[in-house]
Amino acid sequence: MSSSDRILVRDLRLWAHVGVLPHERELGQWFELDIELGWDLSAAAAADDVGATLDYSRAITALQGQARALRCQTLEHWSGLILDLLEDLYGPVPMAIELRKCQAPVPGFSGKVGVQRRRHQAP
Repeated sequence: MSSSDRILVRDLRLWAHVGVLPHERELGQWFELDIELGWDLSAAAAADDVGATLDYSRAITALQGQARALRCQTLEHWSGLILDLLEDLYGPVPMAIELRKCQAPVPGFSGKVGVQRRRHQAP
């Protein structure tokens, strides 16, 4: 296995009710999520076998459902729930996420804010 083998999901857009301000939790807003899952891709590559890899569609569907049901204040809390969900789906594989709020309610600021988290990284 190459230590650099990764399955990537980039720019997954999720609508969720997350934010410190009450209207953010009441009305909801868009977020973007990037996922990296470490996995040995050699068996799937050699056999062209989807059963030998991690099915990213399972993560996308589960994360969409999680986002629809979610109500919390911080990206930090939600990011932990995302990592828990990914671990439930795939086990303790190396994983990294970046979760971004598309429109932070900060006057005069039009950029994105976010958090990056990792679990089960090799030393």
